[in-house]
Amino acid sequence: MKTQTKSAETAQQTPPAAEETAGKAAGEKTPPAGKMSENEHTMSARRTAVIVGASSGIGRETALRLLARGFRVYNISRTPFKGERVKTIAADAAMEGEVASAVKRAGEESGAIDLFVYSAGFSMAAPIEYAKSGDYRYLFEVNYFGAVEGLRAAAPFLKRRGGRAVLVGSIGGDVPIPYDSFYSSSKAALGMLAREADLELRPHGVRVSALLPGGTATDFTYARRVYGEEESLVYAPSVKKASAALANMEQGGMNPSLVADAILKLAEKRNPPPVSAVGGRNGFVRYMSKMLPERVTDWFVRKKFNQR
Repeated sequence: MKTQTKSAETAQQTPPAAEETAGKAAGEKTPPAGKMSENEHTMSARRTAVIVGASSGIGRETALRLLARGFRVYNISRTPFKGERVKTIAADAAMEGEVASAVKRAGEESGAIDLFVYSAGFSMAAPIEYAKSGDYRYLFEVNYFGAVEGLRAAAPFLKRRGGRAVLVGSIGGDVPIPYDSFYSSSKAALGMLAREADLELRPHGVRVSALLPGGTATDFTYARRVYGEEESLVYAPSVKKASAALANMEQGGMNPSLVADAILKLAEKRNPPPVSAVGGRNGFVRYMSKMLPERVTDWFVRKKFNQR
């Protein structure tokens, strides 16, 4: 695996012994192992969050909000988080085993993980016929297999306090994006991973959700691998139009802070949906994409991305 990840931070955590003593003094009942008390469920206590991809964009905004709520925050990425309060554990999501090792280290240092967020991602605009194997395999390592590794490593630590996991997907996993087919496919797989993991971990007090933003104004747009004329050949004009339309959609889209807010709200829910969209407009798009015949949805997509 070889990847793109992001960053997170470190706020102090109340020692478990002190929390237990305070609870007993107040006459509170101790929740069963793996379950959270009613007070613990609100995300105001000083707990631990691990974010894969918190050095920029949605991941960074999420880390900042968690720090403001008193969380100890770990960032797992190749790029350090700019800020002294976040602890970065260097890892490349595209390199097999690195994300798992980093998550395990964070869990062992903190004793438990209350929130795991996977926000790493990579995108490429390329025709399926001419896409290079190395490019689309790298994309899946970052977007999907890195999430699998991270979630597997986080699970034992999430079960200790009935934690939450949020995988940042995309509306592109429900609605196709012309010439960004591998990205859309990886995000569709991520949504199903969240549903499957939620089924398996729910009995252990852990809930897993995929959150689907639409176009979001971050530097992710400028990191996209766009195939040029020599690589796209006969598809070049269409690739150019589609990638330009997508870039405009992203840079004119929602602020990453809104997605970060949605991540926290989702993690706070006692019974979170396995998959949900960010914002009413994206929720409507997702709903209509499931209600309309695929040929109708695809017609709208072609018009939106200036395709024939």
